[in-house]
Amino acid sequence: MPTYTRGDAKIHYEVHGEGFPVLALAPGGMRSAIDFWPRMVWDPMARLAGDFQVVVMDQRNAGQSVAPVSASDGWADYCADQLGLMDHLGHERFHVVGMCIGGSFIMEIAKTAPERMAAAVALQPIGYDGDRQLFLDMFDSWAADVKPDHPEASDADFDAFNQNLFGSGEFTFNVGEDFAAQCQTPILVMMGNDAHHPQATSRRMAELAPNARLIENWKEPEHIEAASAEIEAFLKGHS
Repeated sequence: MPTYTRGDAKIHYEVHGEGFPVLALAPGGMRSAIDFWPRMVWDPMARLAGDFQVVVMDQRNAGQSVAPVSASDGWADYCADQLGLMDHLGHERFHVVGMCIGGSFIMEIAKTAPERMAAAVALQPIGYDGDRQLFLDMFDSWAADVKPDHPEASDADFDAFNQNLFGSGEFTFNVGEDFAAQCQTPILVMMGNDAHHPQATSRRMAELAPNARLIENWKEPEHIEAASAEIEAFLKGHS
């Protein structure tokens, strides 16, 4: 697996197929990594690589990617890794597909470099719907696993990192409704329907963003083929 290096971070990635580039940001919360995709009902490597160049990556300190941990870490660091990887591959403009935590990654890219994202597909995005503790606990579970590999970081550093990610009441944790209402990126929102991926987040994203559209039913066996065709047509339409 190839590696992109940014400062002290080493990011593992794969490239599948040819065509207009699609950066696919995997589910898994803090463990967001390439190997989650084949376990999902919709896998961009399998579904899109025939018509697009699909770039998949292990996020920092997930899968085979590594990076130092500090109290200042947050959404911007992930975004810098993601944009840096696309710079490394020579892609100025690209689509972004993100599932679960990938929905928040999409909004961070839209906030940081909107001119680079042609369109986005947010599959069951995470969001704040009154139960922040679910996400704080998810972070702590990941932190317990990786702390032995990070002697440079104290418990206080990890706690600060957790708060930087999930401590706010913004509806996707990293951006609020005011930003979403001004976000011009075309977004196809595939609705979530559980505690970590609240319906309310998907619906609000689709209601607020001027160029967003919601697909309510997509994961079930009777819907997945039509939903996959919808995703592909949406991305082709904005390529």
